[in-house]
Amino acid sequence: MASLTDARRLVVKIGSALLVDAATGALRQEWLTSLAADVAAIKTRGADVILVSSGSIALGRGVLGLPQAALALEQSQAAAAVGQIRLARAYEQALAPHGIIAGQVLVTLEDSQDRRRYLNSRATMETMLGFGVVPIVNENDTIATDEIRYGDNDRLAAQVSVTIGADQLVLLSDVDGLYTGNPKIDSAAQHLGIVDKITPEIEAMAGDVGSALSKGGMITKLMAAKIATEGGCAMAIALGTGLHPLQALADGARSTWFTAQTDPQAARKRWIAAMKPRGIVTVDAGAGQALLSGKSLLPAGVTQISGSFGRGEVITIADAAGQPLGQGLTRYTSAEARQIMGHRSADIPGILGYEGRAALVHRDDMVL
Repeated sequence: MASLTDARRLVVKIGSALLVDAATGALRQEWLTSLAADVAAIKTRGADVILVSSGSIALGRGVLGLPQAALALEQSQAAAAVGQIRLARAYEQALAPHGIIAGQVLVTLEDSQDRRRYLNSRATMETMLGFGVVPIVNENDTIATDEIRYGDNDRLAAQVSVTIGADQLVLLSDVDGLYTGNPKIDSAAQHLGIVDKITPEIEAMAGDVGSALSKGGMITKLMAAKIATEGGCAMAIALGTGLHPLQALADGARSTWFTAQTDPQAARKRWIAAMKPRGIVTVDAGAGQALLSGKSLLPAGVTQISGSFGRGEVITIADAAGQPLGQGLTRYTSAEARQIMGHRSADIPGILGYEGRAALVHRDDMVL
């Protein structure tokens, strides 16, 4: 079974009902302070932490004096715009005493479906983590309509986990895991500590009961578990209502762990390998040897570009004889690649007129 103390890159999803008092619409400051202390302790162990946090609409609703009843889309978006400022500031102030910088990332469903946006999101968060920043991720409710919405942050958290290669995801909830029935109405419901595989029988156990402030029920959590575990990320549903919820989980508090079906890197490689290439990039012998030793593909080693492809699409990497070496996600369009091939990475800004990425295909986006 996975253990929080083993996490190398951890995503934590925080629902509105945990962060905002349902009766007053005010931030639960003491709870957030305790969560920040937990995050600091995890980072001290050397792990990366990403927080996927709801709460902008709930906070904005209170500021604007809107009712607890369902809001019209425009009202929700206005509340999100007001509340998001407060949400970001709350995390910034809670993490600052621990010497941790918070960064805001707002996304929509389109951002994970579009390869270019997906790569941008991944690169941005990777860079933030490299600086020691804790990204605070939320759905961009101010612009998202039904067609481009996740609709719940459980699945958003799972998608973020897969995007940045997290090995653990924790959904903090008002329940301590998955039961064979709804424990609020079924006294005979039994708690499940470990779920190795999400079967139809497991899915049938999920009700869809959320809190007044939360859109997600157990069904969305199981959907998140499918996304995460298939992407190589173990997932836990844990009780988050008390202070120091992550420390409680690390200390063995009752929860449900869903077992990862692979590891994050292997899952990503399979995804890339299964995609249809849109073009071919031919490399010289030196570049081929560099790739086999685990290096990224730099423009200097490219001798020919075939086909038409956009940024983020899959290309075949071939040797001088035309034999495929592998394939990967390109960081440049075919037109850009033709301009920079054979040149050093330092020359890219002068050729393209803007700062580009050093690698044409990064080793993390490549399968040989």
